[in-house]
Amino acid sequence: MSIVTILVIAISFFTRLLLLFKSWPYLTITPVNIISIFAIGLFYDLVVASFFSIPILLYCWLMKDSWYQKKWNLIPVFLILIINITILLINVGGEIAFWNEFGVRYNFIAVDYLIYTNEVLDNVKESYNVNLIAAGILLVGLLILWIIRKLVISSQENSMRFKKRSSYFFLLMIFPLCSYFLVNNSFKSISQNNYVNELCGAGLYEFGAAFWHNEIDYKQFYIQNDNTQNIALIKKMLSNSNANFNQDSLSIERDIVCDSPAKKWNIVLISMESLSADFMDYFGNNQHITPCLDSLVSKSLFFNNFYASGTRTVRGLEAISLSIPPTPGQSIVRRPNNENMFTMGSVFKKIGYDVRYIYGGNSFFDNMGYFFSNSGYQVIDKKDIPEKDIHHETAWGVADEDAFKVTIDACDKSYKAGKLFFNHMMTVSNHRPFTYPEGRIDISPTSKCREGAVKYTDFAIDKFLKEAKRKPWFNNTLFVIVADHCASSAGKTDLPIKKYHIPCFLYAPALITPQIVTKSTSQIDLAPTIMGLMNISYQSRFLGYDIFKCKSEDERLFISTYQDMGYVKHDTLVILSPKNKVRMYKINFITGESAELIVNNEIVNEAVAWYQGASYLYNAQKYKAIEKQNN
Repeated sequence: MSIVTILVIAISFFTRLLLLFKSWPYLTITPVNIISIFAIGLFYDLVVASFFSIPILLYCWLMKDSWYQKKWNLIPVFLILIINITILLINVGGEIAFWNEFGVRYNFIAVDYLIYTNEVLDNVKESYNVNLIAAGILLVGLLILWIIRKLVISSQENSMRFKKRSSYFFLLMIFPLCSYFLVNNSFKSISQNNYVNELCGAGLYEFGAAFWHNEIDYKQFYIQNDNTQNIALIKKMLSNSNANFNQDSLSIERDIVCDSPAKKWNIVLISMESLSADFMDYFGNNQHITPCLDSLVSKSLFFNNFYASGTRTVRGLEAISLSIPPTPGQSIVRRPNNENMFTMGSVFKKIGYDVRYIYGGNSFFDNMGYFFSNSGYQVIDKKDIPEKDIHHETAWGVADEDAFKVTIDACDKSYKAGKLFFNHMMTVSNHRPFTYPEGRIDISPTSKCREGAVKYTDFAIDKFLKEAKRKPWFNNTLFVIVADHCASSAGKTDLPIKKYHIPCFLYAPALITPQIVTKSTSQIDLAPTIMGLMNISYQSRFLGYDIFKCKSEDERLFISTYQDMGYVKHDTLVILSPKNKVRMYKINFITGESAELIVNNEIVNEAVAWYQGASYLYNAQKYKAIEKQNN
């Protein structure tokens, strides 16, 4: 066990030191923080070591007494050790890559990635020189094994009777057992600087914690109020002149009644992968990588204070399609019992639209295909795209321009059949390894850089809109262009507001007057805002606002990770966390800086109402499509 412990501590120390240097500019540097990073880190490393020691402990306990001092007995011992060393070395690379992407240790996202092995492995192969890395891991692993060989050999020279081995075995097993039941990942939260907290942790422990707790019960872990009180408060904030609520005190179902005829527009909704607001010239970028999007600002209803709800594609899809705040744990898109949900697509389908979800990758990923196909959409994905129409593909799917070609064809099909259409298309090219077809833009795909992928997605949108302009359905179509989340969620604070800022355009030259919309708008507000623009009367269960009917005092945002639920009201951020924790900050939207405040119960009650209310409505089956729910 001591050998395994030394290996874990040494390799983990190296990893922590490397991540410390990478994060140095963002850390709050104090002697206490530096000492805590390594002291608390050592504690978690010892916990990890206790679990890593279980295989070798089992073997040494169950081996026969006569096996001692036999040379062949060293084979299984060395085999177990080389497996441990390989896992530890692979983890070093994995942690560095994950930290570069997200600025944190492993979390719920890493567990998600483990489930989709094919996509992740293909992505790794395309992004890195796998053969070189594998050779390096093998070489370093063998070198470590050679260095510790004498310790291993000497550990097997002295025999010990089974009875005595048993006493040692059960004594040593107390450590992993106590770690499992008594240790959690909150011990590392010692600073207001999130980088410090993450460095205090250990990646392998964080991965295990996320794996075992990938669904979080709101009632068990978060501050609560009475459900009737929560729903009443939500109703008050959702109230406007054209909303008539039913009599159920535990429902937000309401009739949205418009006083003028509905506008029979087509809708093409484009979810852009990882397209942060700060990629645009409009928001201060000087790389000129979004010429099309920047040109659309003056031609669209452009929301310049629009924010994503989460840090993953499934969170963006959840917010956009369901108009519901994020709930703790995984997205509803990935949860069981998510069939027949009340979605933007289900509303359009009910009034006679062709409704599609178009994705250039495998829609099995993140359960997208199942969710959308069971909630009012026809799903079209990579398997439906002929090989002759594919110019380029990665592990995540075909190039964006190829998926846009599928979208054009779908719009043509509906138009020829005399049907209105709602087509929701998801881009994939702005995702590592950041490759795309040659000759499209002035950044070579061989550079494999984020800026190239962003500019290529912008190119693909421009190409799509130019082709759409030649179609007979263009002048009657509203194009909604919105990001699913930002390219990075890393920041000094748990929920850095600037890392949730995304662009959103409603573009239809023949239908709407261009305008800069400055209201604070959340992704969950998109669906009811579109319905409002189109004067659609419908029965609603959406938790979002029609932003043009929203009073300025009611503007709010929802930002989250898988366990921290953020509620932004004007310049105040409330964070609801497990163990009934509540924190409040004054935030600066421009700099992203924050200062902790004394908790204001009125704003906290609003945050609890939205988040607990969303969790209650989902679990109580009150967010199902209305036509099915009423049968």
